[in-house]
Amino acid sequence: MAGRAQIWLTWCGSAPAPAELASRWNWDPWLLAAIAIAAAAHTLLTPRDRTRDAAFAGLVLAVLVLFVSPFCALSAALFTARVVHHLALVFVAAPLVVILWGGTLQRLSGSLAIWTAIQALVFWAWHAPALYAGALSHDGLFWAMQLSITLSSAVWWAKLMRAPAAGAVASLLVAMVLMGLLGALLTFVPRPIYEPHLLTTQPWGFTALEDQQIGGLVMWAPGSLIYLLAAMAILFRRLFRMPIAESLR
Repeated sequence: MAGRAQIWLTWCGSAPAPAELASRWNWDPWLLAAIAIAAAAHTLLTPRDRTRDAAFAGLVLAVLVLFVSPFCALSAALFTARVVHHLALVFVAAPLVVILWGGTLQRLSGSLAIWTAIQALVFWAWHAPALYAGALSHDGLFWAMQLSITLSSAVWWAKLMRAPAAGAVASLLVAMVLMGLLGALLTFVPRPIYEPHLLTTQPWGFTALEDQQIGGLVMWAPGSLIYLLAAMAILFRRLFRMPIAESLR
């Protein structure tokens, strides 16, 4: 197992040491071309709208931070960075996708309850050790991970925006519990379970188990808290009889 970990190569490259992190920008030509094409299409084909333009700019910035900046390489070294990466997909990228294409997402079949289950299942599945290791060793699986987490969360957020207040709050609380449960399991598991990080954390001052536990805590506390805050915002707005969609803006 250690031998395999020594030669682990992710889409973001090999795990960097702290001294080389600043130089580890990822200038993948296919990704940069996709960003340029998307920007051109948005500029030429989309009517000007400040909210949508700001959302598109925010989405491009999120992609640049997560996949081009040295943070991409850091997520090859630390499970904690990978957790932050995944939470950014759920809580930053997915809501921006909803602003841009929410109408289309809302028309997809399936109830809010079904999509609550789907987005949680997708998130849990990619944190199963075998699938996680596969995604960090195969480019196709890596992008399947990124797109499935983002799109399942985006559809869920889109359905949530049109749901009655009671249903939206219930869905958020279920998502909060499931996120917290996964984080708690990762925090208390007694051994490191993610092979790609077995030999990559020591230069950063952590054992693989400590890194895994910190990642679990990040998922458990901040991750769950965002769902709770969203539910509280909906309840607060409900007191003033405001639409659910307004409470999520």
